[in-house]
Amino acid sequence: MISKSQHILYAQEREKSKPSSSAWRVLIVDDEPDVHAVTELALEDLVFAGRGIEFGHTYTAREAREYLEQYPDTALILLDVVMESDQAGLELVEIIRNEFRNDLVRIILRTGQPGQAPEREVILRYDINDYREKTDLTSLKLFSSVVSALRNYRDLMVIEKNRIGLEKIIRSSGSLYNIGSLETFISGVLTQLEALLNLGGHTFYSHAFGVLKDDSDTSIEQQRIIAGTGNYASSTNQSLKDVVDDQVMARIKKARSDSGSIFYSDACLIELSNAEGRDGLLYIEGKLPQLDDIDHNLVEVFISNAAIAMGNLFLTQEIEFTQKEVLYTLGEFAECRSQEVSRHVARVSKLTGLMGRKLGFDSDDCELLQLAAAMHDIGKIAIPSELLEKPGPLSDEEWQIMQDHCRYGHSLLSRAKRPLLKLAAIIAQQHHEWWDGTGYPQGLKGDEIHLYGRIVAITDVFDALGNARVYKEAWSLERIVDYFKQQRGKQFDPELTDLLLENIEEFASLREIYSDENYQRPQLADDGSSAALDL
Repeated sequence: MISKSQHILYAQEREKSKPSSSAWRVLIVDDEPDVHAVTELALEDLVFAGRGIEFGHTYTAREAREYLEQYPDTALILLDVVMESDQAGLELVEIIRNEFRNDLVRIILRTGQPGQAPEREVILRYDINDYREKTDLTSLKLFSSVVSALRNYRDLMVIEKNRIGLEKIIRSSGSLYNIGSLETFISGVLTQLEALLNLGGHTFYSHAFGVLKDDSDTSIEQQRIIAGTGNYASSTNQSLKDVVDDQVMARIKKARSDSGSIFYSDACLIELSNAEGRDGLLYIEGKLPQLDDIDHNLVEVFISNAAIAMGNLFLTQEIEFTQKEVLYTLGEFAECRSQEVSRHVARVSKLTGLMGRKLGFDSDDCELLQLAAAMHDIGKIAIPSELLEKPGPLSDEEWQIMQDHCRYGHSLLSRAKRPLLKLAAIIAQQHHEWWDGTGYPQGLKGDEIHLYGRIVAITDVFDALGNARVYKEAWSLERIVDYFKQQRGKQFDPELTDLLLENIEEFASLREIYSDENYQRPQLADDGSSAALDL
């Protein structure tokens, strides 16, 4: 037992100490102040794994509970059994393990009344890590018990950190595979990296951006930022030379030349390599926490997955781009069989996408609608060229043949299983149906006509009237507006007609962007086949 004066001296010394934020947090829970003092004196010089000890002191189980709620990272609890009640310490163990769900903190039970808590029964019943009688706990034995407990806690934390990191890698990598645009992908990688490395409560970066090497000889300075956060959030699509300073540029050049990731104290540069040769580079700056081997390994695993996901994204984009090219090419092929120089297919596609946006469609549906609309006249491939190029009115027989292009288009596309082509088949078949039921080929009426068919019926006619054909001159916008007013509820869906007229200037401007001026029609072979089609 130490004297009262010794206890006061110890308290004064403790007030002068400055706990380290990296120290092991050890909580002493005992209703005897002298036990606190003796314990701290015995362990004050203990350093394990390069870290000292920061002591916490509580004198009841209730105080200990409040302390642990505030400091869940406590590594070790030196716990008395009998305090405000005979079972207070044991009840606290139950709270820690079952209510707080804290299985990591090590608990050494210390009791001066072993009869109140028999060792064999307590060890079996309660989730504690050691049991000691205070009379047997010499300074050396206390030192050994604490070091052993801290070693166990450290190893458990390494395992837990790996588990958390791997969970984040699985979750974050999985989310990246579902991203469709490059900008969103790069932004997602930056966000997931922050979450992945924010394991110790530290912010990994405050500002970041991603750049992508293109397939040209563009210099590093001219490469553009794909996505950014913080101070770089507004730098998207700007060249590096217009955004970063000389130090950052030098770091980027070094990372590019060394072909690898580089970590500085205030920033890091992480390379995203892929088989397509369009390597990405992430620049992340801010206060970087000390990264151990586990952190570095987790980053490497995540980046490896992200690089694979980026490669898949490029492949997906290439497939989608090829599909779009095929659709537009097929659509324009039908047009180029006439002698007209026309971008009718492109205009109808764009105008249809605009109509979709005005109707509140999301971006994916607008894209689908726009692509499908490009195939609306694909059936004209089966129509004789002399009818397509005839400058005068068609005879009844010729008109019947011309109407068959709807049937041909539907027949060509309807056998496909892809949703895009099935939708294109509907549009090809129904874009000449009239709201009042007098259209062709099926004579559908009102809502019997698919919404997308009704939309393209409007955008197709709007563009056709505004552009010259072999059989007519281009109409003025005023004349077109009058026509749609007259045909509202007859040829066209009245609500869609109103939407067109309410936004007529926007539709007219979009049509002008894709005008026929400076458009070179693909060339056909002399026999009218596609053998010499230059696409």
